Amino acid sequence: MTPTVFVVDDDEALRSALVQLLESAGFAVASYADGLAFLEDCVDDRPGCVLLDVAMPGLSGLEVQEALRGRGLRAPIVFLTGHGDIPMAVRAVQAGAVDFLEKPVTGAALLERVRRALAIDQEQRSERALRQEITARHRRLSAREREVMRLVASGSSSKEIARVLGISVRTVEAHRVHVMHKMGASNLAELVSLAGRCDPG
Repeated sequence: MTPTVFVVDDDEALRSALVQLLESAGFAVASYADGLAFLEDCVDDRPGCVLLDVAMPGLSGLEVQEALRGRGLRAPIVFLTGHGDIPMAVRAVQAGAVDFLEKPVTGAALLERVRRALAIDQEQRSERALRQEITARHRRLSAREREVMRLVASGSSSKEIARVLGISVRTVEAHRVHVMHKMGASNLAELVSLAGRCDPG
């Protein structure tokens, strides 16, 4: 799916100028005059980023950000404000915003920040997809294989694992082979990395 830049700003002239700038740079754009209209339309986790005004009638940009987080929607947000302050910027960034720009901002600077936000979105989506795949592999392990994987990842030797689980070292080694194969790990370091990126559920 083509990433979309969602522009949310109540200033019609500025909103139109932003849309024109972004479209001329080759971006797909959707624009909204207020936060509520955006939230009503943004009901799924579409790829892209959000250019979000802070001060708007109705919901503020920070309230829109909070609503998106509440829905589990994680598109990177670039805030635009005509009268921001440091506490506001800190609050926005702590809540996950990737940028906080003061108006007026040059076209070149805005496009650079949008490209960065879209790159962040792509990286985050790739990481989430990888974590989901790793977790799916982990869930295909038997209960005993999960125990062995957890202990191997914690640095325990086969002899230590055998003692903890009350099984033979040979059985532990067999489980390790199965775990490595099912998790798609080629060595111990890779298995430890996979263990740290899966969600046991």
